[in-house]
Amino acid sequence: MSLPQSVELCDVGPRDGFQFEDQFIPTDRKVDTITALADAGLPRIQVASFVHPKWVPQMKDAEAVCERLPERDDVTYAGLALNQRGLERAREAGLSQVDLSIATHDQHSRDNANRTVGEAVAQAEDMVRYAHEHELEVQMGFQTVFGYRAPGDTPLDQVVDMSRHFADLGVESLSLADSTGLAHPRMIKDRVRAVQDAIGDTPLVLHLHDTRGLGLANVYAALQCGVRRFDTSLAGMGGCPFIDGATGNIATEDTVYLLDGLGVETDVDRDVVGRASARIESVLGKEFPGKLHRLLQRAEGADAEISAE
Repeated sequence: MSLPQSVELCDVGPRDGFQFEDQFIPTDRKVDTITALADAGLPRIQVASFVHPKWVPQMKDAEAVCERLPERDDVTYAGLALNQRGLERAREAGLSQVDLSIATHDQHSRDNANRTVGEAVAQAEDMVRYAHEHELEVQMGFQTVFGYRAPGDTPLDQVVDMSRHFADLGVESLSLADSTGLAHPRMIKDRVRAVQDAIGDTPLVLHLHDTRGLGLANVYAALQCGVRRFDTSLAGMGGCPFIDGATGNIATEDTVYLLDGLGVETDVDRDVVGRASARIESVLGKEFPGKLHRLLQRAEGADAEISAE
């Protein structure tokens, strides 16, 4: 089965990864990390979420981060908005793309947002219209597509209907999230193909968590379906503060290593990402699940010892 010649990665670490950390990451460090990811060749970076700092204190400086972003023509900076006020803040911060996100599993929607899926869809429709009125590109994201409490317990027909609906509204792309890390390759293929049949030419993005160690296997399954866009996170940072047990996203540098080995182009320098991952580990004083950045550190440490000799 043929694979895409190239894929596009979006590093969500500065949002999905950082928001999971209790220790506040200084604004300058956030901007330095985003700059390093841009220098590594990431064409898309999710830089912040515009949520109330009472619920996600790490994102209290979202506007300050956006104000300090390096101006680049080769990078799209995006921000996550979960309600109308967040959407307005993202626009006022000068971003050109906003990422929206709603649940596809009714119980998760009630647990996470205290509303039904139908109510979430109605709110998102209004947000899409507002974004289009203000010339913002919209990526519509669906949470828990592959299951909430158990693999596949999110109704596939509901996911397909929602995907078709928002594709018809003219969103720039649709993102399917394995928020709980319950997906496996067969489920990836079944659900991706069902959604692809419903949305036509609208680009499809996969947002995969590595909770059960199948993240990169799921990437390979999605590639076989022709998926050409993936969310990743430096060092494998991330999780979800509202889902017990949800761990990090697939690591950017590990994903690039896989894709390089498969001959799939990304134009991303995994060593530059790896160094950024090592720096953020040092700042936070902890290790993240990604693997390649630690191998890079060991190799560079060994080279330094040899040079000293």
